[in-house]
Amino acid sequence: MKSKELSALAVASIKNRGIHFVGGVTGLALNVTKYGSRSWVMRYQIKGRRRDMGLGAYPSVTLAQARESARAAREVLRQGMDPVEHARAARQRLIVEQETAVVFADAATHYIATHEHGWRNAKHAQQWRNTIETYANPVIGKVALRDIDVAMVRRILEPIWTTKNETASRVRGRIESIIDWGITMGYRTTANPARWKGHLEHLLAQPSKVARRTRQPALPYADMPEFMQALRKQHNTSARALEFLILTGVRSGEVRNATWSEFDLDKAVWTIPAERMKGGREHRVPLSEQALRLVRAQQEVSFCDFLFPSPNRPRDPDADGAPLSDMALTAVMRRVELQQKAVPHGFRSTFRDWASETTTHSNEVAEMALAHSIRNRVEAAYRRGDLFEKRRQLMQDWADFVLGRQPSSNVVSINEGFRLAA
Repeated sequence: MKSKELSALAVASIKNRGIHFVGGVTGLALNVTKYGSRSWVMRYQIKGRRRDMGLGAYPSVTLAQARESARAAREVLRQGMDPVEHARAARQRLIVEQETAVVFADAATHYIATHEHGWRNAKHAQQWRNTIETYANPVIGKVALRDIDVAMVRRILEPIWTTKNETASRVRGRIESIIDWGITMGYRTTANPARWKGHLEHLLAQPSKVARRTRQPALPYADMPEFMQALRKQHNTSARALEFLILTGVRSGEVRNATWSEFDLDKAVWTIPAERMKGGREHRVPLSEQALRLVRAQQEVSFCDFLFPSPNRPRDPDADGAPLSDMALTAVMRRVELQQKAVPHGFRSTFRDWASETTTHSNEVAEMALAHSIRNRVEAAYRRGDLFEKRRQLMQDWADFVLGRQPSSNVVSINEGFRLAA
């Protein structure tokens, strides 16, 4: 027998304990407990079993809303499914979707946080953050990992692929790594849309075809003695750091982050640990007489563990201190009006040109002085030494040259060097 369809006013007047069918949809009833609370249920049978499906509390759920939910449940029942189990499965899917709806920006933050301790330095982690924030997040930062597609990745890469290819290639690789992390974590089940091999390589030009590598601006070696005279007139920590960089042929970060524990002044050796080297291998630097004097002078005014500490920190003996910023050495070069002619990293090229064109030192000694990798795999497999003593003589000849002292017999005159190079 079909129940009489009650009005909202009639439903509101129901107070007696028990199940009260309200009509409109078969099985819809208002359940009143012994404590007086009221809620909606839909009573039905499936496979000979009676079930009550809860549809929410009254009056939070109105009569009209309860009837709408009951009709939907009846439609599920008509299709041969149990409305209770169907609703439970829907809730479970929603929970899974919410748990796996990790957006790219959050995934990137977590990925960097869990991997940065294994990277070479803090600058590398900051480069990850900067490129993701600048290029990736504006397009996919708020998109769930599972929803990122090829079109989105192309929107990130195509505007910079031909104009900033090196940066674009790094961005692509970083996006791929973050999404791979998401796949491993279960946040995505489909293939990585940022992968290169067999995928984006068919949609974007090969990096080798569009990349335009430019050499770092470098000062001609013939101008080095004059430049060093000007540099020595600058009386500050940054100038001494730049001078030390030139004398040792190393990179800016290796100088700025140098600590006293890395030096053996009795043996005139600076050992840069592997984690601070670009190539990931420990590098021993022989200190010339001039470089050693510079280090000893820094030792006399030392107030923390850094050889070239930032002057912006208080000179507190108990403080840890901080290294010079990455712009400190560039600022020195601007003060001596060389910002258009050279950059700090360019002095490695200057040194290399000088060694090749004006000295009898071998190429392999010069390459090892710059901590370059041996490209020949066979030679690299058999190489055990680091030509340290030969490099010591090379670095002494270089220091003598740039500081205007009479070089050894390994160095020819500049004019003769030009003739030999020609």
